[in-house]
Amino acid sequence: MPAAWSTETGENIAWRLPLPGPAGASPVVWGDKIFLTSAEGSDLALICVNTAGKELWKQSVSGGNRMARGRDENAEGNSASPSPSTDGKHVWTMMGTGHLACYDFSGKEIWKLDLQERYGKFQIQFGMTSTPVLDGDRLYLQLIHSGGGRVIALDKANGNEVWAVKRESDARAECEHSYASPIMYRDNERAYLITHGADYAIAHDLADGRELWRCGGLNGGRRGYNNTLRFVASPVAVPGLIVVPTAKNGPVVAIDPKSGGNVTETPLWIFPSNTPDVPSPTVHDGIVYLAREQGTLITLDAKTGEKLYEERIHSSDHRASPLFADGKLYMSARDGTVNVIKGGRNFEKLAKNSFGEALTASPAVSEGTIYFRTFKALYAVRQK
Repeated sequence: MPAAWSTETGENIAWRLPLPGPAGASPVVWGDKIFLTSAEGSDLALICVNTAGKELWKQSVSGGNRMARGRDENAEGNSASPSPSTDGKHVWTMMGTGHLACYDFSGKEIWKLDLQERYGKFQIQFGMTSTPVLDGDRLYLQLIHSGGGRVIALDKANGNEVWAVKRESDARAECEHSYASPIMYRDNERAYLITHGADYAIAHDLADGRELWRCGGLNGGRRGYNNTLRFVASPVAVPGLIVVPTAKNGPVVAIDPKSGGNVTETPLWIFPSNTPDVPSPTVHDGIVYLAREQGTLITLDAKTGEKLYEERIHSSDHRASPLFADGKLYMSARDGTVNVIKGGRNFEKLAKNSFGEALTASPAVSEGTIYFRTFKALYAVRQK
């Protein structure tokens, strides 16, 4: 994968496809097809593009798009924020309106449902941005807001409920809102779902949703309880390690996946401050990469939590999660700047690139190509 490219000269830019509106959702790639969501005026659409940069089809999933914190390029987000998922035959997409739909690869609708009709109105300040997790024959969702926290498993074939459990929490005020996404932990011995929000990270049994462990202490401590400490960044899991971010300069907590019960007092390690507030952590080759929202990169030893280095990369808001690919870390800023850092325990900046367009979506990589979704277009970046 290239470290450098240019939209002015076309260097290492395979193609650019204009899009009908903004979104912060990551593109999803399967074979020669790319799926991504987009606002289109008041509509919310799922788009299928091929890897040559041609739009194949577009389906309107829902109306009622809602902008968050501004309008157009000045907005922090909209209702097209959850990313789609695919298994190679079908694609599933959820919008912030609560409409969840399944399509086949030709764009034919298989089923659609309204989560707010089924599970109650969302009471969340900036909209439901959580991305469902597709695993096996199920879709797993976390709906954590002031109307009550729920964790849900649905049959991917028809949207029918497999199980739904109440997610207990003593969070209050805006802390009841979670913009994070659930993640799956899996190794050779165990597999479970992790939900994140309302002051806790909680593991759930895949069979029935029962709680396996929970980690609290993510809000409070010496700073006192923060009524606005809502979680946006999602945890990350690799075999043998789960890294849990918080928000607003709070701690980062590492959890042993073999844990059970209340693990608040028994983490592997705690990095006491400087959590990424919006970008999720990245873990590779024994290193935890924390891209802070104001453009600082912090690296930690994955075993001990010891800080390896801290460097200010770019003075702009960072909303996208960093991507590690081909030995390099790609950090995307909201102003369209992408800095490329050499992976490893010592800091080395390889390149600085700019799309010149607002960018909040995390990039995706497939077959030597990196796909960047700006508010205006989808770009394919590959070595020429």
